[in-house]
Parts: sequence; structure tokens; C-alpha cells
Amino acid sequence: MKLLGTNRIRLVVLGIVIAIVVGVTSAKADFTFGQPVNLGSPINTSFNEVVGCFSADGLTMYFSSAHRPGTVLNWDIWVATRDTIDDAWTTSVNLGPTVNSFWLESAGSISSDGLQLYFTAYEDRPGGYGLQDLWVMSRATPDDPWNEPVNLGSTINGSFRDFGPSISSDGLELYFASDRPGGYGSYDIWVSTRTTTNDTWTEPTNLGPVVNSSDGETYPCLSDDGRLLLFNEPDDPATPKRPGGYGGSDNWMTTRASVSDPWAAPINLGPIVNSPSNDGQAALSHDGSTLYFSSTRPGGLGGTKGDIYKAPIIPSVDFNGDGIVDAEDMCIIVDNWGTDNSLCDIGPMPWGDGIVDVEDLKVLSEHLFEEVNDPTLIAHWSMDEAQGDIAYDSAADNDVTLIGDPVWVPDGGMIGGALQLDGTNDYLSADTVLNPGNGDFSIVAWIKGGEPEQVFVSQQNTSNWLATDNDGNLITELKCTGRSAGPLYSETFIIDGQWHRVGLVWDGSKRTLCVDGVAVAEDTQPGLDASQNGLYIGAGKDYTAGTFFSGLIDDVRIYNRAVHP
Repeated sequence: MKLLGTNRIRLVVLGIVIAIVVGVTSAKADFTFGQPVNLGSPINTSFNEVVGCFSADGLTMYFSSAHRPGTVLNWDIWVATRDTIDDAWTTSVNLGPTVNSFWLESAGSISSDGLQLYFTAYEDRPGGYGLQDLWVMSRATPDDPWNEPVNLGSTINGSFRDFGPSISSDGLELYFASDRPGGYGSYDIWVSTRTTTNDTWTEPTNLGPVVNSSDGETYPCLSDDGRLLLFNEPDDPATPKRPGGYGGSDNWMTTRASVSDPWAAPINLGPIVNSPSNDGQAALSHDGSTLYFSSTRPGGLGGTKGDIYKAPIIPSVDFNGDGIVDAEDMCIIVDNWGTDNSLCDIGPMPWGDGIVDVEDLKVLSEHLFEEVNDPTLIAHWSMDEAQGDIAYDSAADNDVTLIGDPVWVPDGGMIGGALQLDGTNDYLSADTVLNPGNGDFSIVAWIKGGEPEQVFVSQQNTSNWLATDNDGNLITELKCTGRSAGPLYSETFIIDGQWHRVGLVWDGSKRTLCVDGVAVAEDTQPGLDASQNGLYIGAGKDYTAGTFFSGLIDDVRIYNRAVHP
């Protein structure tokens, strides 16, 4: 009766919140990145193109290009427009002699009202102070021509390199990169503030050692809500790169809970955006739906600085990792209402606001009943083949080989077909899929049957990830780095002949066991042992008698993020 009452309450709340969010169309979700796409012609050419900034309506893009036909000398600022955000960009146009000169200019940041354009001008431009200076030009309305640029003055600029300006949406913070004294590396990110847009800028402040490092940080780009800051590493091969990168230079981000909070430790944007080539100078669309960046990766049109690419920012709204966004995901938000659970904190903008509330429901409502193409799903074995000795991975290239005589059961699965294992010598073997020491991950599977001390998933010669103890309760023996680390036991019996969805989640600090969408055991650990070994499905880590699973297994999924299975 208690469970029934709880479910009724959740359904009532669910109905209320669905009514609240009906018709909402503008929120964005917690993000992963889709595959980058080259913007192509007329933006990119066989010369050099580097992304700059976008108007608030997303219909105008300012970017930098070198040597292309129509350039005054070397690097100039160009502008492209489009009629709607769904249209292609039109022919690119040089911004003209008011801003572009013989002294090299690069695009920076445009104010939210479109009336000020901040940019970098290189050495020797008359009125400058150093090797690179920050300038601004203004206009009366977005339809008027730009006025003559004005140097931001000696408070901002000095006898060094000051470049890459990014203005906050309220016009009260100006971020930029500089090699001025007082930094931590070759280049650091600095910020200057002012009380109102009519006031002068204060003396710049270094963002400090949490963000800046001895390796160098350049080209900051602030999000519209002021809580996310993108930056990249110098593309100079002689400059050291931050640990955890993927290529010559990478894009990184740091976030803060509010505009008055400190910036957190930076995070690499990952291998979808960053490549073995130089990737840098990232910019967000104002609605938070698209990341633009520059890259020298193969496949571009040319130039030593590369081309401009865009990558969609994909909502991570399939909280329980079952492949569809539905009422179960909505209930997870309801169950976490008012908390700061990062799993459900998906709005507004791509990175949430520190609390699970109606903003997150708005995001979820846009994707209800959608099947999910989730780039964090790194392996998915549906077990629907019906014949053959391979279970294919629909998410990547981690196909598993059937060992022994497993039997396909085409109509006997929880989702389509399933695989019957005999508990004697049947199992599936895969090469390396995931190193648990590298960060957050989750594994979920549907199982039916089994005996005590049998194993559903293990890492070869390392640990049993999902198994049962001698009473038939779900456990994990995934190794942790702490001295007292041992198995995590639940008191949930799962070998009762019914289908159960079992899961293990590591969120960077906690191991969590889940059964049928409910967390049944949890502990805090300092970390997980690293291992590049392959996986067994249906056998113990050491391939020993008694560990082979006897039952049906279906729809095994592995994510490189924490889900709520």
C-alpha cells in the first residue's frame, strides 16, 4: 500500500508538471556533442578561417580570415548573415576599411544589443599600446555602419599581448587573454569589470590558478548566462599542453554556480570536439544549442589555422539509459525536485542552474517520447540477432563473440530477443570497451534467472562488475583505490525467475547498484582502479566454474557518464 501511494503521488505530480511545461519551446538541455560539421563555402576557403562571435539572434556571424581574396593585408574581420537560424550562411563580406587595416585585426565579441564589436588589433596600429591591443567600435543601431574603432585604453592594454576579448551579456565583464606580468603561464585569462556600461573598466584581474595554469590559456568565450567560460590552449607546438588533452591544442571549459561564485576547475570538451589536430577558439550560439570552433583536422578546405566547424549540443535527457525519453525520466526529475542532482539539472542553457525545477522539466518536455541517439552510449548489445556467433554493438565497434553454445531466443527477451546461457561454459567475450579508472560510467542489463554467486558482467582478470552473492542478492566487486575498498553488497534478491534491470553507476565519487530503477546500495570511494582489459558477459573475471550465468540476458548498455538505471 505504501508503494502504491507513493506511485500515485508521483503520477499526480507528473500530471501537474506536464501541464506546466506544455508549449514550452526555448529551453536547452545538459550537453554532449554531436559530430562536428565543416561550415563549408562561403565561410571556409583554402585560406585561414577562425570563428569569432554571433549576434544575439544568431543571424550574423563575425569571423577572421587571412589572405582570402578581398583581404586588406593579412588577417581581416569578415561578416556572414542568414535569414533564419535554419538557413545556410550567405556570401561572406569583408567588414571594410573602418575596422580592417594594414595592421591585422581578428574578430572578438559583440554586445548583446549588437551595438559594440570588441576585437583584437595587432602591433603598430596607430593608437595602440602593445604587441596586441583590445579595441571596440560602435554604431547607433544594428542597421547603421560601424564608427571608427576606439582603443580600450591603458587600463586594459599594456606593452604586451592583450587579445581575444569576450564581453558579458550585461556588458559589465570583459574577459581576454594576456601575457602580462602576474600570470601563471605563457598566456592567462584576465577579467575587467565595471559597475554600469557608462563607467570605465577596472584594472584587470587574473582568473587565478584554478583556471590558469603554467601551460597557457587563450581566447575566452563567455556564455550568455555568464556561468560557462570556454577557452583553448595556445597552438604553439613549443608551448606545453594541459594534462588530459587530445591533440596539439584543445578546447576547455570552466563553470560557476552563479556570476558571483568562483570558477571551477576546467574540463576538457572531449574527443568529439578535440582531435589530434589543433582545435581552438570556440564560441557558443546565444541559445546554447551549437558549439562553433576552429580546427586544422583532416577534411578541411585549407589553411594553416584550419576551418570553422559546428557541433550540435545534444540534450542528455535519457536519465535511466533505456533508449527513450518518457514518463520514467519525468518521474526521476520529480523524485529529485529541489535538489542539485546534476543528472537532472539540465536547464536552462546546456549546463543547468544548480537546482532541479521547472526549468529542467521544460527541457525534458521538448524530447518526450523521442528515441535517443546518445553519444555517451559507448556500447549497446541488444541481443536481437536470432542466429550466429556474434552479438553486434549498435553504438560502436565492440561486437562480442559467443563462446560455448548460447541459444538465441528471438521472442523471449525483455526488449525483442535475448540470449540464453547455460551456466556451465556459455559466455560472451569482448575486447576493451571502457577503462573504469578514466571517469564516470554506467552499465545496465536486463537479466532473468541465475543462481547465487553467478556473474552477469566482469572485466577479464580484474573484477566482477555485476554479480550475485551467495544469497542471490546483487553485488559489485569493482575494485576501488581505497585501502578498505571491497565489494558493494545490496539486499535485493534478483534471481527469482523474473526480469530485472540491474545496473552499476560510478559518478566519480560513489558506486551505486540499481535494480528496476531503484538505487539498492551505494558507497563513497576515492576512485576506481584502472584497467584496459576486455569484458566477459555471463562469466566471472577468472573464468572459473560456478561463475557462469544460467539464464536470459538482454539489452546490455555501457555509458561513459552516470545514468539512473
